[in-house]
Amino acid sequence: MANPLDDDQPVYVISVASELSGLHPQTLRRYERLGLVSPGRSGGRNRRYAMADIARSREVQQLASEGLNFAGIERVLALEAENQHLRARLAQYEREITSTALVVWRPRR
Repeated sequence: MANPLDDDQPVYVISVASELSGLHPQTLRRYERLGLVSPGRSGGRNRRYAMADIARSREVQQLASEGLNFAGIERVLALEAENQHLRARLAQYEREITSTALVVWRPRR
């Protein structure tokens, strides 16, 4: 079973997510309709927010307050995700080049 304190575990109903994020529930629903936040769903189809969703909602609100439109916010979020992916690949590459593992290669006959 997943740890309920995991940032990606959807455990908070919309009223709690609203309190934790400081955003109105309608704002959270709007961000979901726009595809900026994707809360999980319970068996009864109720929204369940993870801490990662709440943090992302706050980030969307911050970017909007700085004057970005929703298309710009989508682009910023996409670039951040790509940056995170590239950092993970770089870390993997760095682990591989510093590895002391021995690789034996035999040519095909």
